[in-house]
Amino acid sequence: MPINPSDERFSSTKPLEKAAGIATPEDLAVRDIPLVEERLEHLEPSSGAADAPLPGGDELVAPGAWPQIVDLAKYLVRSEVHTYAFSVAANTILSLFPFIVLLLTISQRVFHSDRMESVVGEMMHSFLPVGQDFVMRNMVILAHPRKGTQIFSVVMLLVTSTGVFLPLEVALNDVWGVKTNRSYLHNQAVSIGLATAVGALAITSIALTAGQKTIMSWVFFGHTDSPAFSFAAFLVLKLFALIAGILLFFLIYWMLPNRKIPAGAVLPTAIAIGLIWEGAKYLYILLLPWLDFRAVYGPFYISVSLMMWAFVSGLILLAGAHFSANRYISYSMRATLPAQEAEV
Repeated sequence: MPINPSDERFSSTKPLEKAAGIATPEDLAVRDIPLVEERLEHLEPSSGAADAPLPGGDELVAPGAWPQIVDLAKYLVRSEVHTYAFSVAANTILSLFPFIVLLLTISQRVFHSDRMESVVGEMMHSFLPVGQDFVMRNMVILAHPRKGTQIFSVVMLLVTSTGVFLPLEVALNDVWGVKTNRSYLHNQAVSIGLATAVGALAITSIALTAGQKTIMSWVFFGHTDSPAFSFAAFLVLKLFALIAGILLFFLIYWMLPNRKIPAGAVLPTAIAIGLIWEGAKYLYILLLPWLDFRAVYGPFYISVSLMMWAFVSGLILLAGAHFSANRYISYSMRATLPAQEAEV
């Protein structure tokens, strides 16, 4: 059969793959990434697609580390980002102490494990940058054995968890270009689900850490007072705490936005942010003597120090969310734009 040069299928403006009915990588990108399609619908047809503003006011960022860093810096100086971070910090402090009481209660009443109770204290020493002994001493007093306090801790944890996740949802919806937030009841359900998942993650980490201590005591033939045992136990504790932190960031990035997010888009960021958060904590501890909150706030310096660390943690979390969303969408849109231009 002779080839007709005027046949559109063999025109130089159409890829040969389309003539053969084979899906190109660009077709697969458009088909498999509905998030990109949704954002492309917001681009002005009369303007250059690459220069068109994205929903939420962000510009399409050029690939490369430096443009991404500059865009991230611009995001972090927005007033609404600081508002979200302060809101998350305040509610995190309100939920922290009931959460510790709940962990101690579960360790005592459910598992009847003194070793797990001690691991809770060690975990809090790992997570909190300041006032660890003061906090844990008072939390242990509250957890023994006052049923009214324990019930109130559960109620407060459910209430304050909503205060943590509600502003986070709004912030994450913004970075992913989602215009509609969940309803109040839907957000309550998601917040309770995330709080339950975080609690289960914490208990699992505590139980595994307590279990490995038992195993390590066998390996060291009961010589638990040796420096080698202490160093090995410290490394394992840090490892479990780091893994728990990474999984926490992943759950927030993946589940909280009001749309389906590809796990692969946020998992690398969760790992990186978990490592950055751990490093930032030690940097914050080194800076505490120069900040000298005790001189300004007197006996309240521990609360202020924890509040400031929660605020910094909120900024780190939001920075990771913005970076992952911006990078994923920017690169995906650049993959789909040639396919759409070829169809015009």
